[in-house]
Amino acid sequence: MDQKQLKRFVDQTWDQSIVPTLQTYIGIPNKSPNFDKDWEAHGHMDKAVELAADWCRKQPIKGLSVEVMRLPGRTPLLFAEIPGEGTDTVLLYGHLDKQPEFTGWMDGLEPWKPTIRGDKLYGRGGADDGYATFSSLTAIRALQEQGIPHSRCVMVIECCEESGSFDLPHYIETLGKRLGQVSLVVCLDAECGNYDQLWTTTSLRGNLVGSLTVEVLTEGVHSGAASGIVPSSFRVLRSLLDRVEDSASGASKVQSLKPKIPAQRLKQIKRVAKVLKNTVFTKMPFAKGVQPLSKDVNKLIVNNTWGPTLSVTGVDGIPALSNAGNVLRPKTTVKLSFRLPPTADAKKVGAEVKKILEAKPPYGARVSFSVDSAMGGWNAAPVAPWLEKSMQRASKAHFGKDAVYMGTGGSIPFMGMLGKKFPKAQFLVTGLLGPHSNAHGPNEFLHIPTGKKLTACVAQVLADHHDR
Repeated sequence: MDQKQLKRFVDQTWDQSIVPTLQTYIGIPNKSPNFDKDWEAHGHMDKAVELAADWCRKQPIKGLSVEVMRLPGRTPLLFAEIPGEGTDTVLLYGHLDKQPEFTGWMDGLEPWKPTIRGDKLYGRGGADDGYATFSSLTAIRALQEQGIPHSRCVMVIECCEESGSFDLPHYIETLGKRLGQVSLVVCLDAECGNYDQLWTTTSLRGNLVGSLTVEVLTEGVHSGAASGIVPSSFRVLRSLLDRVEDSASGASKVQSLKPKIPAQRLKQIKRVAKVLKNTVFTKMPFAKGVQPLSKDVNKLIVNNTWGPTLSVTGVDGIPALSNAGNVLRPKTTVKLSFRLPPTADAKKVGAEVKKILEAKPPYGARVSFSVDSAMGGWNAAPVAPWLEKSMQRASKAHFGKDAVYMGTGGSIPFMGMLGKKFPKAQFLVTGLLGPHSNAHGPNEFLHIPTGKKLTACVAQVLADHHDR
């Protein structure tokens, strides 16, 4: 492979085609179905999928076929197939659905307004991970431009990932044998510890999301008349949360969430700690004076990649400050998000959490916990020698540094699904969500130079996969 030609081709494609298309894509508010119940009527998801499909169809890739699949009542799926040499298949994965807007965007930035500042493209969904469709096909086209052979490739781009991928299994079942015998999975929906080298994800935490409701009255009552007689739904809620989490340390009290971390992962974590050092926590937008949970970088990485955590991500039943009268409220509901160790059984955890929270509620309060989604994590199989060599070669060629293995604190439901379906497959799970890129939050951005280098690295791995 001519690495200079590869770089020129990828850079030009990004500048002239991918970035402009991503700008259009960012402007489409195609929120994932959990955040837009009327997504089908609004039509944003179809618009985003057709934008990506039209771009794909225009690529001069030999044998390329592109299909937008639509099962009744489900988000669409973009499926592409590229014939190649040999009997096995590479599956390239990404998603087009987006997280909601969130608040706190900097002046001049908006979630649905693409804005380029320097080498960063701001806006919701560009980095997480609208670019995956375009990067994947560009890597394949780059090989064909140089006459370099590759295996058969299929690309699966879903529109439900941010809601837990609940539509995806139905499409995988429908596709059936069309997927082929997958020996390599390339996923571009992950993180990178910095923008200086290729990062490959070795594990993903699972995610349990549910709603906890505490009800004490049928209607609100004057707080002066009711307090001291009626228990506060918020205080009951606090006591229930103490059953599953130590509020002082953040340690989980759920037995099925005690992680067993493989020795290889601990060794990899030590290397990541040496590479990233204090940037593990300095990259976070802490409010003035706030400190991380620990100054031990190794411990923070363990917490983030294998440790169970609980976040309260939403609340109902509490009025805004401007409407907060002296009323003892009838009920409080919170959205709970549990991050699970990669090897935890999400359904088992959900059942245990429900049992803990609903058992013998204080004062006989009406307590209910409903599981909204339960996604298992993923722990990669040992890396094959050819893939280890390929990733290092690619990283040195296009970043100038060695590749690094890293666990990720987030979730990609499809990886666990594919790991079970294709247990012998190798995985290249990577991405460009680096420091301050802030997926899901305000000021999300895509680091364009990293996108270019990552695309070139994927091309190298696809070539080496064929040659192995």
